[in-house]
Amino acid sequence: MSVDESGQPIDGDAVIRNTVEEAVLADSVGIDSFNISEHYRADFMDSAGPVMLAAIAGRTQRIRLGTAVTVLSTQDPVRVYTEFATLDAVSNGRAQLIVGRGSLPDSFPLFGFDLADYETLFEEKLELLTRLLRDQPVTWSGTVRSPLTNQYVMPPLPAGHLPTWVGVGGSPQSVIRAARYGLPLIIAGIGGHPSRFAPFVELYKRALDEYGHRLQPIGMHSHGYVAKTDEEAVDIQWPHWADMYAASPQSGNLRPTKTGFLSEITDGSMYVGSPETVATKLAATIRLLGLNRFDLAYALGRVPHDQRMATIELFGREVIPRVRELLAETTT
Repeated sequence: MSVDESGQPIDGDAVIRNTVEEAVLADSVGIDSFNISEHYRADFMDSAGPVMLAAIAGRTQRIRLGTAVTVLSTQDPVRVYTEFATLDAVSNGRAQLIVGRGSLPDSFPLFGFDLADYETLFEEKLELLTRLLRDQPVTWSGTVRSPLTNQYVMPPLPAGHLPTWVGVGGSPQSVIRAARYGLPLIIAGIGGHPSRFAPFVELYKRALDEYGHRLQPIGMHSHGYVAKTDEEAVDIQWPHWADMYAASPQSGNLRPTKTGFLSEITDGSMYVGSPETVATKLAATIRLLGLNRFDLAYALGRVPHDQRMATIELFGREVIPRVRELLAETTT
């Protein structure tokens, strides 16, 4: 759930409409992609991402539209394919997809899956989805859903459409799996210095080579907030970040500290500050890890809509052009 400018909670339907408006603004200020997560908790309104993305597609022109992430373990790959192939058609080729196992277990009991099958569910469903994307008609059998025999699934995708990435957290096995399927990699860089993810990048490259795949794009997903000054950015993001993490099931009811929050900004994976501060850190991370893509999970927690819009505007108009300048300086 989100709040208004006075700090009062707003209804879920308004949060959804606000998200659409945020995406429309992101398109207008030059941001390359807008991605919606998938959660099943009272403080999130993103459980039907493809519906929201289709609404956004009708009001935007160039921005790529996707997820971050689709929890494939508890989705049907056939349905995921049909929804996102349809989104690709609706958006004139702008759909993209990040699939992952998800960091929260909420969807497992909701859809009748056993958390003990966590690994098998994702492995088999990723195999099937990859087959649907690459090689129709599909004949497939597994243990997690009914088999397919010489099956076409509609609508068809033009060649090269619907780029599909695998989102990974801290598991080397997940990195190797992405390489085995020859799929691009998105690293969830949500804690610690970015350099700690360098071994994952190297592992991924080695595994791609061993499986006989060409080098694939590598991206990162991290949290952040942009304001006019460093102080303003911290003042806005800190209380919402603290509230969200204190309410998380993984927190063990331990209240996050501002010292820890600030350390993640100065020497970790939080991109919070003025446009110049965020751009400088972003460019350094991209150079360090050789990234092809960076997704900013902006305005964590119950940040009011007007402040979310403000950070999107700064990110598109000031941060992204500055990052490109900084990266160009290192290649000339």
